[in-house]
Amino acid sequence: MEKRGAPPAAPPRGPVLHIVVVGFHHKKGCQVEFSYPPLMPGEGHDSHSLPEEWKYLPFLALPDGAHNYQEDTVFFHLPPRCGDRTTVYGVSCYRQIEAKALKVRQADITRETVQKSVCVLSQLPLYGLLQAKLQLITHAYFEEKDFSQISILKELYDHMNSSLGGTLLEGSQVYLGLSPRDLVLQFRHKVLILFKLILLEKKVLFYISPVNRLVGALMTVLSLFPGMIEHGLTDCSQYRPRKSISEDAGLQEIIPRLEGSASVSDGDIPNTNLAMGKGGRKMAGNHSLEGQKAKVPFSQSEKTCNGAQSSNGTVQHLKVTSRTSPESSENDWETLDPNILEESNVKGERENKASEQAENHPTECVSSESLPITVQPQANTGHAVLVPGLISGLEEDQYGMPLAIFTKGYLCLPYMALQQHHLLSDVTVRGFVAGATNILFRQQKHLSDAIVEIEDAHVQIHDPELRKILNPTTADLRFADYLVKHVTENRDDVFLDGTGWEGGDEWIRAQFSAYLHALLAAVLQPDNEKILSDFGTAFVAAWKNTHNYRVWNSNKHPALAEVHSSHPFQGQYSVSDVKLRLSHSVQNSERGKKIGNVMVSTSRNVVQTGKAVGQSVGGAFTSAKSAMSSWFSTFTQSSQSLGD
Repeated sequence: MEKRGAPPAAPPRGPVLHIVVVGFHHKKGCQVEFSYPPLMPGEGHDSHSLPEEWKYLPFLALPDGAHNYQEDTVFFHLPPRCGDRTTVYGVSCYRQIEAKALKVRQADITRETVQKSVCVLSQLPLYGLLQAKLQLITHAYFEEKDFSQISILKELYDHMNSSLGGTLLEGSQVYLGLSPRDLVLQFRHKVLILFKLILLEKKVLFYISPVNRLVGALMTVLSLFPGMIEHGLTDCSQYRPRKSISEDAGLQEIIPRLEGSASVSDGDIPNTNLAMGKGGRKMAGNHSLEGQKAKVPFSQSEKTCNGAQSSNGTVQHLKVTSRTSPESSENDWETLDPNILEESNVKGERENKASEQAENHPTECVSSESLPITVQPQANTGHAVLVPGLISGLEEDQYGMPLAIFTKGYLCLPYMALQQHHLLSDVTVRGFVAGATNILFRQQKHLSDAIVEIEDAHVQIHDPELRKILNPTTADLRFADYLVKHVTENRDDVFLDGTGWEGGDEWIRAQFSAYLHALLAAVLQPDNEKILSDFGTAFVAAWKNTHNYRVWNSNKHPALAEVHSSHPFQGQYSVSDVKLRLSHSVQNSERGKKIGNVMVSTSRNVVQTGKAVGQSVGGAFTSAKSAMSSWFSTFTQSSQSLGD
């Protein structure tokens, strides 16, 4: 077997950038122990050095609290290392092994267990596929019981680059391991609320442990957006890490000392990797952050930039206006004038692709006062025809999908390390969809608009106005109920899982695609107030103020003319809708929960003793009747206002 120090082989070019091993050192904390090819040019495979942009890599690959689990899987995103703006997609498989089981035990192994992660850094968002391959290799790597044996990791790099390609994004393998079916079973009617929260570009924090459940649920929600996983995340991790520790003094005071954390002195901590231990780790930081980079046109073949300068070397910076209230949920990105947005991006296109567009598309490089750019519908050949969006910079289909949600400072961080905590209040971050396992994130509610408790399927929205905006309409409730019924009715049929059958994963994604297409088609109709009311008048008004809507609306998409421009479940109000609204209110309102608790208490009392049946039931039902009367009065009023 090949050991460390062997001369490096010439790595093939492909979607996988690096194979990295991250370990936990009893003094230095989490650190890179091996990388192939080396993360830093000119250094060896065993170098601990990291690029400044990727200084959080060890804490993402070896997650907080990992010592509580025998194994785990992490999906994470890293910012690009050069002018190319493409996100680097990371998948990490963590394991721990008893030190006494090792055949070769290095001198620096002083603990009873050894914790390491093997991770892949890729240019393609093939999360589940990379995870499946990586889990096998990680298991084999640990079975060697000698971590100096690295040939298997180099073979993994070569194998992945020879077997993976951009064509995999066109098939169902991109969704491997992401199950909307399980998501609907878990969140039921609330799935649509999650969908709308992200459409509104709010600050959404997902919370659960271990990490594999966290990243699985978060990425499954994103998979409901057409084309989002495949082409919508290329600009979702544009941030710069901090550089000084002094900025984090306030955070250090509130980070609890977790069980099992190592005692670390300042002298033991290098500047590049700051850590406390397995459970709680110190943060690295920098107060000044670079402004967001405007889009640079790209093609699939140009996504190999990370780690080298782009071919034209062009990087555009968009100036961020200072704000007086960095904690406000609204910021300068959200108030960008659409004409300014279009003009700046079209200028970038003209500078980078002037000669090509002068010959082929002379009308595309025009001023913001000209007619909107038209994306012509393409023939249905079985595969979506994608074209570069001149405003979004994303590869779009004929309907303008994916929406430009994760652009211009709206981040997607499937797993967020404690060292990245400052990003939640950063002035250059206009919003985020992030996942966390550390309770510190959940406790600081003022830093997010909504916290999604995956374990309890609870969506906690802090702002009462936002709750009203997201309150589902009757048509929305019908849509959600339609999904839930089809999923629950077919729950025991194992042949339906992951297929295109009704109630399966592909079927659920198709329903959300139809819902979004209908919404887009409806906003294009004249005199559409009645049509849009089925989607929620307040919701549509809020959505029209988002960055993704402005970018989408700056183009014309004639293919939407073939889409039925109304809610898929529009119709007259009926008795069944009253029952549906009642059921939804009972499950989600505080009063409804109280009623449910009263009923549970009543049933418990009946079972516990027969002697006190009359008294207990009488008292419980009196309480239930009072609560129901007050709640139903409020419900009737809301139903009347809905009918009006």
